[in-house]
Amino acid sequence: MQATRTPDEVLAKIPGWAGAAWTELEGGLTNRAYHVSRNFQHGVLKFDDLVRDEPLNTRRAEADVQSIAAQAGLAPRVLFVDENVFLTEYVDGTVWQPQCLRKTGNLELLAAAMKRLHGLPLTGRSFDATAASRRYLENIRHPDASLVELCNQVIERTRLPHKLSCCHNDLVAENMITAPDLLFIDWEYACDNDPCFDLATVVEHHRLPEEQVRRLLDAYFGADGQRWSLHLAEQQKLYLALLWLWMASLPENCPGELDQVAERLTTSCS
Repeated sequence: MQATRTPDEVLAKIPGWAGAAWTELEGGLTNRAYHVSRNFQHGVLKFDDLVRDEPLNTRRAEADVQSIAAQAGLAPRVLFVDENVFLTEYVDGTVWQPQCLRKTGNLELLAAAMKRLHGLPLTGRSFDATAASRRYLENIRHPDASLVELCNQVIERTRLPHKLSCCHNDLVAENMITAPDLLFIDWEYACDNDPCFDLATVVEHHRLPEEQVRRLLDAYFGADGQRWSLHLAEQQKLYLALLWLWMASLPENCPGELDQVAERLTTSCS
């Protein structure tokens, strides 16, 4: 649920930020964010009416994992958090777009950052694809029974590994910023998961060609990427299943894009 309060009302209750100037940031599909500034300080403000629950982190849980990532140089600092309000440092850098993944050296840069991410301490919350799918299904008005069944089959067959890693779980290009080091933003889905899910998100969301997939795998696994290609393919199917369910659950979705995801999922499972 989107918040009904205004940024002015929220900022008035954050120490040192009352009266701050703000502008809404573009790009959020389910999350409004605001660039706020006061006394030469800049931040990114998000707030909700209700406490968030799975598959999202609560705001405090999001702050916990982002703060650890920030100490490792992988995320902006958290400036303030409570149950419904989240204020982070505003980073003045270059937000990646899908085409950035095609630039020479960027896949290797991303692979190195993901290795550091997956070496962070565990969050204590494990990724639950089944719970996420149930939550999405609750909000799909007219579900396609055959696609729902296919998604459920993919999710049921994909098990968490014995060794989990701290994962971002939403590594789309728009959640990456060069400032000048590579940082990750929007940690609302971050929890303990199979690290290949983060790689699968990069590969499948941006539809990387095979040559770039090999480069990413070799950069991440130290020139031993081929051994992990089948495991990556399994995680790609899981990502597509969750993506279709999430997109179908949105109040307003693009049928054309939804059909494309459905086609890719069906093809990958055939």
